[in-house]
Amino acid sequence: MKKFNWNYPTTMWVGENRIKDLGSACKTLNINKPLLVTDSGLAQSNIVRNVLSNLKADGITVELYSNVVGNPTGTNVNEGVDYYKKNKCDGVIAFGGGSGLDVGKAVAFMSCQTLSIWEFEDVGDNWTKANSDKIAPIIAVPTTAGTGSETGRASVILNEETGVKNIIFHPKFLPSIVILDPVLTVDLPPKITAATGMDALAHNLEAYCAPGFHPMADGIALEGMRLINKWLIEAVKNGSNLDARMNMLTAASMGSTAFQKGLGAIHSLSHPVNALNNVHHGLSNAIFMPYVLTYNRDVIEQKIIKVCDYLELKDKTFKGFINWVLDLRKKLDIPHKLSEIIEEKDFQLDRLSKMALKDPSTGGNPKKLTEADMKIMYQNSMSGNLF
Repeated sequence: MKKFNWNYPTTMWVGENRIKDLGSACKTLNINKPLLVTDSGLAQSNIVRNVLSNLKADGITVELYSNVVGNPTGTNVNEGVDYYKKNKCDGVIAFGGGSGLDVGKAVAFMSCQTLSIWEFEDVGDNWTKANSDKIAPIIAVPTTAGTGSETGRASVILNEETGVKNIIFHPKFLPSIVILDPVLTVDLPPKITAATGMDALAHNLEAYCAPGFHPMADGIALEGMRLINKWLIEAVKNGSNLDARMNMLTAASMGSTAFQKGLGAIHSLSHPVNALNNVHHGLSNAIFMPYVLTYNRDVIEQKIIKVCDYLELKDKTFKGFINWVLDLRKKLDIPHKLSEIIEEKDFQLDRLSKMALKDPSTGGNPKKLTEADMKIMYQNSMSGNLF
């Protein structure tokens, strides 16, 4: 497999076993004592053990913070910052899936701030409140192909007091070096590979459908969807296929790059369910996808037909695209209805709908939405009613 160095949107070291270059990445950024941020499961894995050993061999002293949970919290970030300062670290290695990456980036950002993290929610120009001079350098190493957080300028963090997932934004959340190594994703279970892959699809798809003029994002999103169409099922069925793993990692990074244009109601509906019902983000995105698409049909139909053409689908119509999504989900063993994973008694329709409308992703939806619209989409996703 050939190796490449990419520089869009940031420096990316890409290819098989590039994780061995992590020490070089630290030295490039003058990081002598990094804090590696990851989750507890990965912290106990051979992958992380080997990384720590290789860094030590490269003469780099590394500290480890691994208390990150699936839907990461403000507490995770605060603990990480305290650990960073206590051990006098000078950079962050954000390592893992979306949770580890989001917390790692937030720890690097908050290591020099005096305001609360919630002061930097992605609303208006909140990011300008930050002290941006001493934000710690970040190296991002994804071990899943989904969130694309490694190429993103934000982290999604749960505020335990409000029960709301907040998007925290600053331009310097963008890592300085990203390492994309397909070997790190080989051991991902099929279900996680499927859910994270559908997350990557949601990012590319919503970015493409978002209103506004950003042809660069549109082009990236289209190619990201093509890669997912070609490689996701193979990655799920044959996890040792490095070509499939590499292409899915690439598509995930492309999705995050593209959604600087915007997201939409797939994410607006997902974030509250992730926060209140602890549902995996990629799984909820996959479930909501066809319901949001059909609700937006009158304003996105022509765009979707273009996607059909680019993906070379046999049925190049809006319904043909919906059927492609449904067939893909079926092959990946993803539920058709939200009620298959959340019981009716645990489904807080009114609260969820209010939270979804306030979610920052709502502004990028191609169709202006109301709380009533959110209720309808939630109800449809619970009942399975598509058309």
